[in-house]
Amino acid sequence: MMASGYSAKEEDGHLPGASGAAGSGVAKSKKPDNTAFKQQRLPAWQPILTAGTVLPAFFVIGLIFIPIGIGLYVTSNNIKEFEIDYTGADMSSPCFNCSQSSSWNSTWPCRCSIAFTLDQPFESNVFMYYGLSNFYQNHRRYVKSRDDSQLNGDKSSLKNPSKECEPYRTSDNKPIAPCGAIANSLFNDTLELFYIDPNGTRTQIPLMKKGIAWWTDKHVKFRNPGGTNLNLSTVFQGTAKPVNWHKSVYELDADLENNGFINEDFIVWMRTAALPTFRKLYRIIQKKSNMTPTLPRGNYTLDITYNYPVLSFEGRKRMILSTISWMGGKNPFLGLAYITVGSVCFFLGVVLLIIHHKYGNRNNSADIPN
Repeated sequence: MMASGYSAKEEDGHLPGASGAAGSGVAKSKKPDNTAFKQQRLPAWQPILTAGTVLPAFFVIGLIFIPIGIGLYVTSNNIKEFEIDYTGADMSSPCFNCSQSSSWNSTWPCRCSIAFTLDQPFESNVFMYYGLSNFYQNHRRYVKSRDDSQLNGDKSSLKNPSKECEPYRTSDNKPIAPCGAIANSLFNDTLELFYIDPNGTRTQIPLMKKGIAWWTDKHVKFRNPGGTNLNLSTVFQGTAKPVNWHKSVYELDADLENNGFINEDFIVWMRTAALPTFRKLYRIIQKKSNMTPTLPRGNYTLDITYNYPVLSFEGRKRMILSTISWMGGKNPFLGLAYITVGSVCFFLGVVLLIIHHKYGNRNNSADIPN
């Protein structure tokens, strides 16, 4: 009778007497240790999928997702949105001449006006966006072309920007503030909105330029160098403006709380978009009274100071007016996604129920041993 002397150490490659023989040339085994974890012998819960568990799950998911999707879709459709393309690519466009003459080196701004009509009044707060198409802010080199330390108010980075900003790091042997391709391509069109009374009088719509940036960006990520020094021209002395800018960073706004690196138009632009067609918040039109709509139905005029050239990369520009709801802006995709998933689950539940009803008893009888 042969005796079997099993040892876990021998299985793992630990031979008797080999532990103290350092340098003896015995190669270690590559087998994992004989433990429950490494040998995958830990207790596990393995659900057994049966018709009694799968079918109710499909029906419950369908009955929950479909009403949620309908609610999201209806809410999205109740959001009012109006869009105007003011690229000026067509000869019939009022901005055609501006689009042809506009360039980064233009010294004189070009102005144009577009008339439009709102068929429905806009209630509550109205958000004005500018939109760009065919502009790839998600390009890897473009996204990296910035100096976050400089934007956070670091004085050493102000005078010596990061090399990631090349070729927009220096100009005329001076450091550029703010440096990088993102800041250099800042959107600089000016949009003004006027309401045309029935008697033909133009009434300018007040546009709020503060409160459009994220709170964390405004108070954490972006800071002016110099701390409490309110004289930004002194703080930025010795730096150069970005190549495509018409004025320096400390001249962006007369309001000291919205000037320099903490200018909210600049902060909004610096948050890059993921897709080539995007929109960014430009202004907010606040509701004044509960009795009157924020933007009543009627005739309007959009006055544009056309500075931003887009025809060179076959892009387009547009202005969007939109209200919002508890779920944000107009976006029917989420509601349609819920409806689609719920409908598919409910349909699969019905199909599997029919199959189970037709073939389930046959399979159960076949499993019974003789």
